[in-house]
Amino acid sequence: MKVLIVEDERPINELIEMSLSERGYLCDCAYDGITAADFLQENSYDLVLLDIMLPGVDGYSLIEYIRTLDTPAIFITAKSSVEDRVKGLRMGADDYITKPFAIVELLARVETVLRRYNKGEQRYVVGDVTIDTVSRTVLKAGTPVGLTLKEYEVLLLFVRNRHIALFRETIFQRVWQSDYLGDTRTIDLHVRRLRKKLGWERELKTVYKIGYRLEI
Repeated sequence: MKVLIVEDERPINELIEMSLSERGYLCDCAYDGITAADFLQENSYDLVLLDIMLPGVDGYSLIEYIRTLDTPAIFITAKSSVEDRVKGLRMGADDYITKPFAIVELLARVETVLRRYNKGEQRYVVGDVTIDTVSRTVLKAGTPVGLTLKEYEVLLLFVRNRHIALFRETIFQRVWQSDYLGDTRTIDLHVRRLRKKLGWERELKTVYKIGYRLEI
């Protein structure tokens, strides 16, 4: 997966690039609209992450060109009014994220848009664990691992967010699709089972007062 990041705020651009690179994405970074236009003319991308207020050429102008390439694009901008969001989506953006944003949310939206275009990752290899998202199978050193549906979904969430501390609230809302009421037993039980089944007692770390983080 190759992603073009168009963001004039260097710290935000570098944070996005680092987070995507850690998950195997290839990234090009542009800090103004003119450089972004040059990148788009010279390269092919699976996704464009695009600010609106840019030096040179703004994001609205760029999105019109991106639409002709049939390349998905997500606006990432401080323009948070309903009118701005509607305008961005009507102009062809596949999603619209307002600043400030959580990296875990950005990664989830990136994956969702890529899946919509049938560009999502189908196979993950993490250490000696292989996850096939098409067949929904998990192998540990070549041996099948029996997981429940929720265990599989929790595993996939950790794998897609390696090295990020996930709040228990985030895990519960993303996997169980309902509000978190503060009861940690369900999440803790699923994490314990994953640790045992995958041998990830060290890799799946507890983050004090937050939740868990996969480091592998």
